[in-house]
Amino acid sequence: MVRTVRSCDVVVVGGGIVGAMVAWFAAREGLRVVLVEPNAPGAGATATGMGHLVVMDDSDAQFALTQLSLDLWSELLPELDAGCEWTSSGTLWVARDDEEMGLVPAKATFYRERGVKADVLSAREVADAEPNLAPMAGGLRVPGDRVVYPTNVAARLIGLAQSRYGLQRLDGRVVALDGTATLEDGSRIEAGWIVNAAGANANDLSPGLPIKPRKGHLVITDRYPEFLRHQVVELGYLKSAHAMEQESVAFNAQPRATGQILLGSSRQFAGDRAIDRAMLARMVRRALEYLPGFARLSCLRTWVGLRAATPDKLPMIGPAAPGSRVLLATGHEGLGITTSTATGRLIADLIVGRASPIDPAPYLPHRFAEVAHG
Repeated sequence: MVRTVRSCDVVVVGGGIVGAMVAWFAAREGLRVVLVEPNAPGAGATATGMGHLVVMDDSDAQFALTQLSLDLWSELLPELDAGCEWTSSGTLWVARDDEEMGLVPAKATFYRERGVKADVLSAREVADAEPNLAPMAGGLRVPGDRVVYPTNVAARLIGLAQSRYGLQRLDGRVVALDGTATLEDGSRIEAGWIVNAAGANANDLSPGLPIKPRKGHLVITDRYPEFLRHQVVELGYLKSAHAMEQESVAFNAQPRATGQILLGSSRQFAGDRAIDRAMLARMVRRALEYLPGFARLSCLRTWVGLRAATPDKLPMIGPAAPGSRVLLATGHEGLGITTSTATGRLIADLIVGRASPIDPAPYLPHRFAEVAHG
């Protein structure tokens, strides 16, 4: 029998970290929310993210979104149990040479002028902060950044939204958005708003989105407590991560609450989830330039994820077209974990007709002429 849910306000398609946050913020408003996901919460791109909660300064729009996100994460973290493994590691941006070190004062000023604590470190101070690093020219420490285990966060929030706010969760695959959400089994869910939070698969439901899957590799080690104290990222990361060429690598290493070290990052415009051994080797070689002792560590697992990337490196948050009741919450690429909170808040604000803490215009999907009309 075809089953139809007629008494809900919002359908969220996708149970990754973004979908979970959208459902959480919407349900917290007292809205009747149904979340549809065929797999375990956070089993897709969320499970392949580093969980780095970081304020980024690639553009004013990116900074505004990530700063709001970190503020919202600070409010949310007390809701999370120990399984979400959140830590206040901070981020240490490291400069390999004097040329890169020349970029640090401007980066520090940018952060400080916008209320984000940032400390300029000398070469000696970097060595004291992270003894296992190769000699660096200096760096910038942003102590307010954090780390979480995103898969468990997604599961925890969905569970809390169910128990506290009456969120309904359906196991199923949405195959069409045509005024209702149609599931693979033929059932249809009617709602005032439908949120497409399907990540790199969002195009399947809203054809024409300017989204490409961007592939990334991660490596995790055995437990080595105190080997690394901060999330350590090379200052060239932004240039590498946001370059639009086919392939790039950058050094990005994270200490986990378990004592393990999580290593990134690589980026390729590719739609398959197979491990690319050549790209993985490039990524590890890059890491060894910064962290020579990584060669002595035992690596347990390597895996691949596909992140949804947009041409201007900003997510799509809002109506698929002006006036549409289909809302998009996708295109976050490597910042989906960080910006999931602000995405959930912006979507909830739109649905209830409330002004948002930041201007939502830079993230509206119709900035791309080719976006489908949902």
